[in-house]
Amino acid sequence: MSNNILENLTAIKNRISSACEKCGRNPEEITLVAVSKTKPDEDVVQLLKAGQVHFGENRAKALEDRMASISDSKAEWHFIGTLQTNKVKYMAHRVNWIQSVHKKKALKEIEKRAGSEGRTINVLIQINISSEDQKSGCEPEELENILKYAANLKHTKVLGLMGMATFTDDLEVVRPEFRKLRTLRDEHIHLNGGAVDLKHLSMGMTNDLEVAIEEGATMVRVGTAIFGERNY
Repeated sequence: MSNNILENLTAIKNRISSACEKCGRNPEEITLVAVSKTKPDEDVVQLLKAGQVHFGENRAKALEDRMASISDSKAEWHFIGTLQTNKVKYMAHRVNWIQSVHKKKALKEIEKRAGSEGRTINVLIQINISSEDQKSGCEPEELENILKYAANLKHTKVLGLMGMATFTDDLEVVRPEFRKLRTLRDEHIHLNGGAVDLKHLSMGMTNDLEVAIEEGATMVRVGTAIFGERNY
């Protein structure tokens, strides 16, 4: 299984490189976040040894457990799931990125908990780019107020936007959704300053990462294509 995972990692890196070559981008601009949902710690450790640094979890308890059992300081931990404010306290001591912030209340809690730990936590503001009711994220018109609030934070850095596209095999459905996220970033980049620096776009997963890269992604979140189907 470990060899398969390493082969899968190489295959994803090759896909990223090919997508970058096609649209004239540098693969080094793209951060690969390996999303390990339900997979054993040994798989994550194997990837760490192979040089993979960024790992994501979409459940707060899974992330808490993963961070507790893997002490390797090279790992950068991302929380990418629906963010419940009362879960922040369980991850603030170690998480590096919270990608799914969608309201000022969450920023306030992250600032409080990061400050009490003497840390700085990077966050992305999640936008509901697919307009699906079941998807988390703020509405585009709410972004300006969130960013203005974030500018004066001391222990929280807002480093970009995150979006989850419609889950479909039709890539021309997801392309305008990714483009919407990039446009929103461009329209709000004048608000950079203080704790706000909108340099990242986290969008694209296993089935649509090429389109995301073509549309400006700087982070892609890949689970199944690296780890295989999740264990329920």
